[in-house]
Amino acid sequence: MAFNRRSKNITEGVARAPNRSMYYGMGYQDSDFGKPMIGVANGHSTITPCNSGLQRLADAAVDALKAEGANPQIFGTPTISDGMSMGTEGMKYSLVSREVIADCVETCVGGQWMDGVLVIGGCDKNMPGGMMGMLRANVPSIYVYGGTILPGHYKGQDLNIVSVFEAVGQFSAGKMSEEDFCQIEKRAIPGSGSCGGMYTANTMSSAFEALGMSLPYSSTMANVEGEIVARTQEAARALVAAVKADLKPRDIVTRKALENAVAVIMATGGSTNAVLHFLAIAHAAGVEWHIEDFERMRRKVPVLCDLKPSGKYLAIDLHRSGGIPQVMKTLLAAGLLHGDCMTITGKTVAENLAALPDVPRADQDVIRPVTQPIYEQGHLAILKGNLSPEGCVAKITGLKNPVITGPARVFDDEQSALAAIMAGQIKAGDVMVLRYLGPKGGPGMPEMLAPTGALIGQGLGESVGLITDGRFSGGTWGMVVGHVAPEAFEGGLIALIHEGDRITIDAHQLLLQLNVDEAEIARRRAAWKRPAPRYTRGVLAKFAKNASTASKGAVLDAD
Repeated sequence: MAFNRRSKNITEGVARAPNRSMYYGMGYQDSDFGKPMIGVANGHSTITPCNSGLQRLADAAVDALKAEGANPQIFGTPTISDGMSMGTEGMKYSLVSREVIADCVETCVGGQWMDGVLVIGGCDKNMPGGMMGMLRANVPSIYVYGGTILPGHYKGQDLNIVSVFEAVGQFSAGKMSEEDFCQIEKRAIPGSGSCGGMYTANTMSSAFEALGMSLPYSSTMANVEGEIVARTQEAARALVAAVKADLKPRDIVTRKALENAVAVIMATGGSTNAVLHFLAIAHAAGVEWHIEDFERMRRKVPVLCDLKPSGKYLAIDLHRSGGIPQVMKTLLAAGLLHGDCMTITGKTVAENLAALPDVPRADQDVIRPVTQPIYEQGHLAILKGNLSPEGCVAKITGLKNPVITGPARVFDDEQSALAAIMAGQIKAGDVMVLRYLGPKGGPGMPEMLAPTGALIGQGLGESVGLITDGRFSGGTWGMVVGHVAPEAFEGGLIALIHEGDRITIDAHQLLLQLNVDEAEIARRRAAWKRPAPRYTRGVLAKFAKNASTASKGAVLDAD
């Protein structure tokens, strides 16, 4: 098979000799120039457990590609550990890394004129970044998720990364001994793999499977278990077949496929970050998709899976109970999924799921039937009101009553907010306002897991509201509202809130409201001045200058 994209560049004209010479220097033979060049975007890194187990998957992909008659070309992508950077200045680089990863994939595939690409990633931004790069390049592509982590254990309880953040609040409130706190810290992360609940990494991997860009069952398996190597090899074979068939990402990622992905996000109780990332993915795919589409999907798709952070189980439990294919088949049988969407397997969604039963197995309670959902409607509500006319995201599962009106406690950074929680200065009924943390103001929309985890640990998760123009970790739950837009740095109303103002969060009415009269708001607006940018050089400055509003995905190449 001749190169699909390269043949004219390296076998014709004056470029032939120097181009071939470079390949001969890497050990290529004459016969190799008739084989497809397949990129392997390897996110392996010892920075984080999420990515520390990826090298063996990259090796397996390389071996399988060679066995299929392809020439693999390996290149790297960076990662930022959200769990390690949380609560620090480093967290501001997290969302930025999504764009850097997308640029890496697009640049290497385009610059080396690759015939296809297999992207391997683990930590949160590896997934949307890799997918955006694949869609920009639009050569046959497949996503290989590095796998979830197994739970840690202490005193008969399963542990995960969120256990540590919540333990901080419990310890500071005098509800946990120092010995227990230290043991949880040491035991929560037992090895490699991405954070174990239906947090952002597992949310995105599950959605990619539903989107059709990853193989069935590949999104919830554990990194340390053997099946993931065989599934990676299978992914490599599927990619070579896609190259032969010229099946490209934009052939797969359609509006209906996006609806399938969001249906699975709702059914599994996935991360608020999925809203931001799928707005960006749709933009990269050239598919019309708006923040209101998430609310449209929420109203019709129930929550079927009892998963952390607000539920009981971890992603590995979901895998052992039938995985995302069983969730999808349950939705498909209920008319909540598009079965005719094409997938990277070369088969439709319905064809991939044909052998599965319409209802989940009776011997498990991780996946519920549609007739017995955890919640009748989805959990990611899009709120609007004078505080967020563009829309913002509230995660409303696990709450007895997702409504609060209370006095504003205003903070212009995360650290002072966390200090106030730890000092016992935040009381039931308060509404915390964390601002100047948006795409431009943060910059980079840092995640607020440290404050929300501390609130949960102190028993305030349902009685204290928290709104921010920043983001939340996929491990966050509680009376929290993120992605408030317009953001404070752009003069959004969140910038004009004063200490003690009354704020209403009402998920029933989909409302986020500052209860201050218009004349007073106008007076404050006239007095407001935009603060100086926090960064004026480097990648954070570039992100702050170019990022779109959160309601459009915080992308850097918006129209």
